[in-house]
Amino acid sequence: MVENYTFGVVDQSPIRKGGSVQQALQETVRLAQLAEEMGYYRYWVAEHHNSGGFAGTSPEILIGQIASQTNTINVGSGGVMLSHYSALKVAENFNVLRSFYPDRIELGIGRAPGSDQDTARALAYPKPLVDIQHFPQQVVDLVGFLSGTLPEDHVFNGIKAQPGPPPDSIPGIWLLGSSDYSARLAAALGLPFSFADFFGTTAEHGPVIAELYRQQFRPSGYLKEPKFNVALQVICADTQEKAEFILSSRNISSLNRLKGIREPLISPEEATSIELTPFEVQHLENTNRYLIIGTPEVVKKGIIEAAGVYKTTEISIATNCHYFEDRVRSFELVAQAFGLNN
Repeated sequence: MVENYTFGVVDQSPIRKGGSVQQALQETVRLAQLAEEMGYYRYWVAEHHNSGGFAGTSPEILIGQIASQTNTINVGSGGVMLSHYSALKVAENFNVLRSFYPDRIELGIGRAPGSDQDTARALAYPKPLVDIQHFPQQVVDLVGFLSGTLPEDHVFNGIKAQPGPPPDSIPGIWLLGSSDYSARLAAALGLPFSFADFFGTTAEHGPVIAELYRQQFRPSGYLKEPKFNVALQVICADTQEKAEFILSSRNISSLNRLKGIREPLISPEEATSIELTPFEVQHLENTNRYLIIGTPEVVKKGIIEAAGVYKTTEISIATNCHYFEDRVRSFELVAQAFGLNN
């Protein structure tokens, strides 16, 4: 680390056109191993369902695979979509993980479904969809189960999350989000908060939300001071032209989502051959304004500026590329630029 920045990875396990889900998952594990060697502090895996482009449907299982193939890097979820599950089940999943890998497991919790509404209903079937208004209580219950601090008058006070009483600390819990709702909830509950700037459509209001979180933060038994992380979309390459070329795959994927098309990432060779409409060009200009793309010098400056705007030294990076080699190189160049191995 340099200037006491803490760097992490947010991996959505992208699937490439012509590749397979198995390949994408294996690359996630391999990238985690390389990230550890490069000096990254944490590695978070996402939860998506029926996406067509992302392989990570079960972060709990993937976390176990990654942790078993690494030694020191913190491994966690970015995040578990809590609305699909019971707080007790999530607590027990992470207690098991933590029993195997003490002090390395982090639990990021999301409110969004990580899917479309039909898929969300399929995940809940035959039970009805959980009312999203229950989410704050789910978070409270989850913390209670993990820490063994459910109130005496809680309906489930007599139930203990296995395997056994928690050790001297609980997994690093983060509330994830891209809106003021998640920030306010994290602040009210005294939890760390990670903001999803990497979506490309949230950065404009992100710094305001970060400040809102800090202003409204209330100390808890879990955390005494606000702890804020920002997840940025970054593509770093040896030349600016190469970075823009790599980005073209993501550009087409972004446009396809607007059209309801769920497909793996196409190659940059194919992406750059597609003629875009004026509307599509404008859309990409708007969504790419806050992405950090370019050479190590450009990317380092962009990350430092973003960290300054968000007033944090906790940085996570999301990088989706068609070619695995390009993704590895991007993280490698960022690590070198910030001297993470030093």
